[in-house]
Amino acid sequence: MSNHVFSAQERAVIYKVIEQRRDMRHFAGGIVESEVLARVLQAAHHAPSVGLMQPWRFIRITDLSLRKAIKNLVEQERLQTAQALGERDDEFMRLKVEGITECAELIVVALTDKRESYIFGRRTLPEMDLASVACAIQNMWLAARAENLGMGWVSLFDPQQLAQLLAMPLGSKPVAILCLGAVDKFYSKPMLVEEGWASEKVLSELLYNNQWQQQ
Repeated sequence: MSNHVFSAQERAVIYKVIEQRRDMRHFAGGIVESEVLARVLQAAHHAPSVGLMQPWRFIRITDLSLRKAIKNLVEQERLQTAQALGERDDEFMRLKVEGITECAELIVVALTDKRESYIFGRRTLPEMDLASVACAIQNMWLAARAENLGMGWVSLFDPQQLAQLLAMPLGSKPVAILCLGAVDKFYSKPMLVEEGWASEKVLSELLYNNQWQQQ
């Protein structure tokens, strides 16, 4: 067998990790061993990027006071989001949206500055830098699940305020606060489904042939 062909068992493991990945909000504290964290971050760094621009930057938050300041930013946005939701505000406020002070590791993922210099693949689609960062985060998520760690993507924050808090350079932009660490259990379904906030669409509703909405 060629060494670039995966066995049926190896393929099954890949699909299992993808299917069992969850956006986690409940964490069990503890630590992430340095070699494990290195593997997870290296997996993120292995992500594809348009024009090989590698626009991701990772900021590991180890200062407890800084964690609390980030949590406060998230709480401010949570309240404003609840107001914007109108009649679903109380329902939204009952949802757990982050595990910033409970997770073992907190990592902010950001777009680098001076991205305008990268034209390859971005002349008509400048947002491909964000798409590249999203690929890195997904790699990190799958690696974390393979390591039996939970990860949650928090997006409730004002990017300018977070950038200022982290002394980021002009032109850079934080896009994700990632909570990483041990969990007591993984959700059997996405948390928002378990909580009755939303329901999942089936693939057949989202798959078109040749033209938009042509089944």
